[in-house]
Amino acid sequence: MTNDLLGRHRAVLPDWLALYYEEPLEITHGEGRHVWDARGNRYLDFFGGILTTMTAHALPEVTKAVSEQAGRIIHSSTLYLNRPMVELAERIAQLSGIPDARVFFTTSGTEANDTALLLATAYRRSNTILAMRNSYHGRSFSAVGITGNSGWSPTSLSPLQTLYVHGGVRTRGPFASLSDDAFIAACVDDLKDLLGHTRPPAALIAEPVQGVGGFTAPPDGLYAAFREVLHERGILWIADEVQTGWGRTGEHFWGWQAHGRNGPPDIMTFAKGIGNGMSIGGVVARSEIMNCLDSNSISTFGGTQITMAAGLANLTYLLEHDLQGNARRVGGLLIERLRAVAAHVPAVREVRGRGLMIGIEITKPGTDEADPQTAAAVLEAAREGGLLIGKGGGHDTSALRVAPPLSLNVAEAEEGAAILENALRSIP
Repeated sequence: MTNDLLGRHRAVLPDWLALYYEEPLEITHGEGRHVWDARGNRYLDFFGGILTTMTAHALPEVTKAVSEQAGRIIHSSTLYLNRPMVELAERIAQLSGIPDARVFFTTSGTEANDTALLLATAYRRSNTILAMRNSYHGRSFSAVGITGNSGWSPTSLSPLQTLYVHGGVRTRGPFASLSDDAFIAACVDDLKDLLGHTRPPAALIAEPVQGVGGFTAPPDGLYAAFREVLHERGILWIADEVQTGWGRTGEHFWGWQAHGRNGPPDIMTFAKGIGNGMSIGGVVARSEIMNCLDSNSISTFGGTQITMAAGLANLTYLLEHDLQGNARRVGGLLIERLRAVAAHVPAVREVRGRGLMIGIEITKPGTDEADPQTAAAVLEAAREGGLLIGKGGGHDTSALRVAPPLSLNVAEAEEGAAILENALRSIP
């Protein structure tokens, strides 16, 4: 049955639509932190549909909210007042930390970042964007044009002029050998030098922790230091919180808060986990920025009632059960366990991350050379052991990505770590 579905998939879908595993899985159902495939195999899910099943599979509070809303009305568009959309916007505006915030809902993180770029370039009347090396911001024409990862940017054509800045990867590049303070100072000097050679950009867009890039991050405070330079020149800061938002990093509700001494970003984008699988993305910005557009706009599917009902139920559950605190506690235990394992596996260059957002970088032993074949082998071995994880990285996809639902408990963390240990130790 699965082989038949794979053949049908290949016959009608694009060749570039990636599938995990030599024998791709058909996931049929899930519960809590587990999913099952079409053959009845049960897996501990440490990837959550790319960090999207944020609380749990089949969370009763969310499924009940979706079912009840579907029984009333599913969709009406933004041309009509929409109570669930207003209620969720009110909560996100308050949680964002952005003063006098306005919220616009989209259907994905790609569309959210696309909207943020539209707002920034219109507000600043500039089509120049600063972006980070090793970054990823989506698959639209404008988003791939600011993505600093060649594996995910299929064209160099773009409506924007993009300039790439140092700093998103702490342990690679020309500043890797410096102390954290010296690293930040060098990156700031590089930014200042870059700005001296170009027309004023509209904005810097940055992921506080780079997701597709392999869960890499700069030292805390880098973006605060960047913000000082940008603010002096009127350049906006867009924080891409598509993967880091909603408490996943444990220490903070938003990733930008690790760099927040100069206040919140001017624009923030979000998606993935807030819908727990439903298609929700969005942009939060100061009212003067959000309201700068001088033409009409709507969203047919952004903010539809059924997705907003899911988002409200999911956010309520997350806050009432302190899943941010759980991510900090259980994630801290998990990362230390994985670091202890990695110390005995020469192919592991680094275990990095915070909360339940952990990257394991695989290289050829004794070198910094990426080893995507071995990373893929570990991915397969983990699956054989009953664990689903992800992969990424800016150096030929050689980082494993571990990002379970935020309700993960200690026993499940230990179980997943044991499976990963066996998978890593299977490396020849």
